Amino acid sequence: MSTITEEEIKKILPLNGPTFEEVKNYLTKYNDEYIVIKCGGSVLVDQKLFNNFIGDISILNKLGFIPIIIHGGGKRISNKLNEVGIKSNFINGLRVTDKNSINIVEDVLINFNKEIIESLKKNLCESQSITSKENNILIVEQENKELGFVGTPIEINLSIIDQIVRDKKVPVIAPLGLDENHQVYNINADTVAGSIAKKLNARRLIIMSDVEGVLNDNKKLISEINTGEVNNLIKCGTINGGMIPKIKNCLDVANNGVKGVCIIDGRLEHSILFELLSNAGSGTLIRE
Repeated sequence: MSTITEEEIKKILPLNGPTFEEVKNYLTKYNDEYIVIKCGGSVLVDQKLFNNFIGDISILNKLGFIPIIIHGGGKRISNKLNEVGIKSNFINGLRVTDKNSINIVEDVLINFNKEIIESLKKNLCESQSITSKENNILIVEQENKELGFVGTPIEINLSIIDQIVRDKKVPVIAPLGLDENHQVYNINADTVAGSIAKKLNARRLIIMSDVEGVLNDNKKLISEINTGEVNNLIKCGTINGGMIPKIKNCLDVANNGVKGVCIIDGRLEHSILFELLSNAGSGTLIRE
């Protein structure tokens, strides 16, 4: 973590974010450990939320963090496919990606990646694209034939991430990979984020979504929970539907070297800052 004066911290922090005293205490907590952030949900399509996200990443960077960003793009992809008359189909939450749609998926994700890079630059935060066409780090195999060009990571080139981080830039990773024949594949962004966090032994994986976090039977937010308690909530049906695969991915990550996985509500202003730099946190922290 780079050295930064108290006056500089005060200038960087937003008035409606974590307090100066909280931030000062948390700055030494992470000790240059990796923070992986998966950006998804409404943040991808709502300009105000997107601008808030970019601002928070810039603040983290100025405070000395180098977060690793993995972005989704599901809503943007669906919108583009609708424009060209291609219906979106899903199996167990994964987009069926055939030969007619894979190039569109790739283009949408790469264009969004560039948009993030440019937006960070405007906020005085240097970053670097990682996509299927630039600095690819993900070698994949086909998930299954039914899903088409949907891949599962089997190899991750960490040397590219390490070099970008050494250059004090923020890696911005699109959920795309190549197989051994250089065929591009779409990958679930949660899967990419989890795989990278595990490979890096990250301190935190933060999943930004359109939910508060994990809720109990009374629909109240659970601020912290362990993997055994999560499994019980799945068994009793409190966690259900589309949250199950997302939660199971979090459990896998928390059980394989990552010290904590956080599900936070990307619709709330400065939710990333509150999760990392305040006593109260923001969403649900899942530990082993």
